[in-house]
Amino acid sequence: MQRPNWINSPKFRAIVVWGVLVTSTGLLAINLFYVQIVQGSVLKGIAKSHQMTNLRPFIPRRDIVDRNGSVLALDRPVYTLYAHPKLFKISKPEMAEKLSPILNRPVADLLKQFDQQETGIRVEYSVVEDSANRIMGMGLDGLELIQHQQRLYPYKEMAADIVGFVNAEHKGQAGLELSQENLLERTAQPIELKRMGDGSLMPDGIPAGFLNQDDLQLKLTIDARLQHAIQPVLQRQVRKVGAKRGAVIVMDAHSGELLALVSDPTYDPNEYYKYQQERFKTWAISDLYEPGSTFKPINVAIALETKTITPQTQIDNPSSIVVDDWPIQGGSGGSDTVTDIVINSYNVGMVHIMDKMDPEMFYAWLKRLGLGGTSGIDLPSEEPGQFKARKTFLESRIERAVTAFGQGFSLTPIQLVQLHGAIANGGKLVTPHIIQGLYNSKGQLFWQPNLRPPRQIFSPDTTKAIIPMMEGVVQQGTGKAAQVPGYRVAGKTGTSEKAASTGGYAKGLYVTSFVAIVPAEQPRYVVLVVIDEPAGGGYGGTVAAPVAQKVIKTLVNLENIPPSSKVEPAEAEPKDEEP
Repeated sequence: MQRPNWINSPKFRAIVVWGVLVTSTGLLAINLFYVQIVQGSVLKGIAKSHQMTNLRPFIPRRDIVDRNGSVLALDRPVYTLYAHPKLFKISKPEMAEKLSPILNRPVADLLKQFDQQETGIRVEYSVVEDSANRIMGMGLDGLELIQHQQRLYPYKEMAADIVGFVNAEHKGQAGLELSQENLLERTAQPIELKRMGDGSLMPDGIPAGFLNQDDLQLKLTIDARLQHAIQPVLQRQVRKVGAKRGAVIVMDAHSGELLALVSDPTYDPNEYYKYQQERFKTWAISDLYEPGSTFKPINVAIALETKTITPQTQIDNPSSIVVDDWPIQGGSGGSDTVTDIVINSYNVGMVHIMDKMDPEMFYAWLKRLGLGGTSGIDLPSEEPGQFKARKTFLESRIERAVTAFGQGFSLTPIQLVQLHGAIANGGKLVTPHIIQGLYNSKGQLFWQPNLRPPRQIFSPDTTKAIIPMMEGVVQQGTGKAAQVPGYRVAGKTGTSEKAASTGGYAKGLYVTSFVAIVPAEQPRYVVLVVIDEPAGGGYGGTVAAPVAQKVIKTLVNLENIPPSSKVEPAEAEPKDEEP
């Protein structure tokens, strides 16, 4: 069939060409509108992501140091070593031979790893910088070192429950690493940099000082020398008596600074993953116990402050009494002064001392001292004490009776130290704390914590009357094992039954303790030793006091405390107090 002549005409061809051009231009305009207007913001973002990048450098956490500048925690650069056997230019045995002495690992172990797969084998997670430099210096193909930061705890177990640890993401999980995360983490704002055609960064966009970091350190009140000396002493005693655990606290009574806070058992924060979570808490802060006889000086201070008694008041002190059908043992069988009752730790005498006080006044004073509350220490997970409700306390004589000798309520060891600090410093309740502040490398203070202000609870006259009683405990009574030749030591032993989960007290389970104030003539430090559940029983005077004696010896040497006088130790054996 022959085509019409008009199809071959120049005019028709011009119209077709024009139509194609108009249609193409229209379609191009529509596409440009779609790309630039409809998808413009999306495509702009994609282009920017290829051309720009956000850079946030890893900035090490701040160091934690003790009162003398000894480093307790720091960040250091380490390397993860990866092996890619398919890229080895030497045999696997040869590679293992070269790496073995650097990594301090057997050749056989390395060969076993090299046989796992052809690439991407993580050989070692934390290769120190010196070892990494040696590996890089060998120039071996098939090895890859990737740098990262690792938190290092040079003293290992020594202050673990104080300092705590960080996890794999470098976030604090316990101790100060957790509670002071905001102080230990350095922050840096990310910056946006342009990429060149080959993907490398254009350095002209990096602001001056972007990678600079401050030199601030978190300085503690802890003395690493004292902490280090106490740890093995406590550990040996806990093992010797087959105890569940033990703790030692040393506090400056005037400032509230803790010079030592030692626990056993403990853990190595460098390898925290090897231990049960129970080890991570500071139990002297988070666990409650009944203080027993170590609370007697506090109760006597209340009675003195209210003018209920004097140190020489004669108190009826039979060998036993019955209160609300409950028998209470532990009296001399006669009459004794208040001082003798404290020295010999008579439970019956204490009941009769506190019976002289109006119950409402007794309860109000105990609440004023903070029973049922916390000490306010700057470590995480402090547990508030437990104390009876007012109605129960006022209506039940047995509740008041057991409170008189330190049972029927509970507190933490740190709160007991705080209360004895008030006896040592002239009557002020100070806040125990472990942080001095943030200091720079020149020793200049940048930040310090805002502590609760000291609160006067006892008069200086009252505390001056208590110290000689406690000194008598060490010289004549149940605390002879804490005597330190040449030094006057005031103290009080304690042996308290442990509460059972089903109510009442668990048979044969005790907490033994000893609290000391030194030097007695010019009180400055409070030392508390608590040994929980010694297997063979025992008393505060025989289990805890010997540890306190060793702690005090170390303390007076480190603090250069001059001898008080020629104090001769008593020859008699320590007297066991009634639990």
